[in-house]
Order: sequence, then structure tokens, then C-alpha cells
Amino acid sequence: MGLLISFTHQLRYQVCFLTIYSLGLRLGEALNLTVGDIDGQRMLVHIRNAKGGKDRFIPLPRRTLHALRYFWQTHKHPCFLFPSHNRVIDNFMDRGGVQKAMRVVIKECWITKSISPHNLRHSYATHLLEPGLDLRSVQHLLGHNSLNTTARYTHLTDISRKNTSQAINQLANELTLMWEIKV
Repeated sequence: MGLLISFTHQLRYQVCFLTIYSLGLRLGEALNLTVGDIDGQRMLVHIRNAKGGKDRFIPLPRRTLHALRYFWQTHKHPCFLFPSHNRVIDNFMDRGGVQKAMRVVIKECWITKSISPHNLRHSYATHLLEPGLDLRSVQHLLGHNSLNTTARYTHLTDISRKNTSQAINQLANELTLMWEIKV
């Protein structure tokens, strides 16, 4: 994941991909994030009105917080973390642009498998289950109604209890990125 994020050309897409992966978000959840959804004090992200109209809180890795803050400094939009490039339309970044950026980097990395931004979410779940994070915690993080939906990710894992926040920070910290935000 780190190389895919690193080889993405624009900072806005790099940070978007990092956010999707390190928080396990759906593309729409990431694009809808607002400045007020980030709680840097408690290190939580509030996901509002997600699939099924539900809200949830997700632990925020420090590395992701630093990336979001750095990127926000480039646009300083009062509401959106990922605003549209079009200053006339006050909206969030275009889904199609994010998907196209993913296709470009996949092609440039000579990856032949079909990968979309949603695969970052699947990787997040699998990579948390592999070291032993319990299935119920991953279910909550992903916002799944049914444990059966989350259980699809267990085919590679031996599930045991671990600290959720610690596992997510470790996930983000272990990415090999060829760009780094100075803190």
C-alpha cells in the first residue's frame, strides 16, 4: 500500500488514499470528511451518515492526522478536508477523479490486477485481522451491520484480541512512503 500511495502524483490523492486505507473508509466516507470530523485531542474521526445512515468513531493514526493537517494547509477550506478543485462549486473532491488517479498509479506501477479505492478498505480489514485484531472490533471499525460481512476477511487470519488503537497506529506507521510530512 505504501508504494501505491507514494507513487500517486498529486498530494490530494496521496492523502486521500492514505486516509481511506488507514481508516478503512468507503470512498464516499473519505470524501465527505469535514474539518469538524477530526478530533486531534482524542485521536478519533467521526464518520457521519455512513452506509445505512449510521455514525461511528474510528481511531485516528497520528501519521494520518499529520498528513491531513499538512494537506489542509494547502487549501484551508473552512469545511471540507478534500475540497473540489473547482472554486466556483463549493463541494468535496470528485469521486471520478479519485478513481482515475488510482487507475493511473496502478498502471504506472505495472499492477495488472484490477484495483479500486475500495480495495484499500479491504486491505485495511485484512491487515488488521492478520496480526490478531478481533473480528468484532474490525466489524465496528468498518461499520458493518453483520459479523458475516466482516468475516469474509478472516480467510488469512488467526483472530485474537489486541488493542485497536495500537494496531491501527502500527498499520499506518509501517507503510513505506517515499514522501513524508515534516512535523
